[in-house]
Amino acid sequence: MAWFTARHFFLLAVAVYGLSMIYSVFLWRKGFRQDNHVTYFLLLLAFGFHTTAMGIRGFSLNHCPITNLYEATAFIMWTIVTLYLVLGLWSRVRFLGAFASPVLFAIGVFALMPSLDTTHGVRPELPVALTSLHAALMALAYGAFGLSSVAAVMYLTQERNLRYHKLQAVFSLMPPIQRLETAVGRLLLSGFVLLTVGLAIGVLDFAHINNPHAYRGDPKVVWSAVVWLLYLGLIIMRWRFAQRGRRFALGSIGSFAFVLLTFWGTNVLSPLHNP
Repeated sequence: MAWFTARHFFLLAVAVYGLSMIYSVFLWRKGFRQDNHVTYFLLLLAFGFHTTAMGIRGFSLNHCPITNLYEATAFIMWTIVTLYLVLGLWSRVRFLGAFASPVLFAIGVFALMPSLDTTHGVRPELPVALTSLHAALMALAYGAFGLSSVAAVMYLTQERNLRYHKLQAVFSLMPPIQRLETAVGRLLLSGFVLLTVGLAIGVLDFAHINNPHAYRGDPKVVWSAVVWLLYLGLIIMRWRFAQRGRRFALGSIGSFAFVLLTFWGTNVLSPLHNP
């Protein structure tokens, strides 16, 4: 029974994410001219293993599993897959999985690094309910941003097909380029709303800390404010100045790349998140 630990279930999930990524290569080579039920069901299977891993870890901690970088990374991955499985019920959006699989596999391999799964615990003075809600909303926000960037990659792929391979774009089963642009915008806006609410709850949570003034310059707090301003700028750029199309898609991809590349470092440097 020693095999059936949270990390082993997560390892199985990452392996299935890898299989989905390999199958996605064939979809790319065929120009997305056939439906991808296989990708959807592979990600559904991985989701089962992933959820089991998080459930085991959560019940062992008796609270939301977000006490270290491994758990936070696994949680963000889980939200991306959850959102995809819901959106993937619409067949024309199901190709998101072919673009998301490589990202999920890469993040999963990174999360399996032993150094990330170190015990930090949570601050005893913080309300468990508020802390868990804050973590869940933030993870959902990052998940929405991740899917927005994936949809942006799909948009750029379709735009390239329309420009250089018009027949490939016509026969492709991916959504029309206009719908992809709408999906990028709506996912980004949904993520921004979740991020705003999550940060607001984090401020309420922050008030329960002994001597909260000592953490006002905390790297993770500053980083969160920068991310919020970054996505606010994208939203203003789209809805106020009508910046759409390729530029907006690149902004969505670049913003999420920034989140992925800096999330781990600021978390490690944060005394607030490493009591």
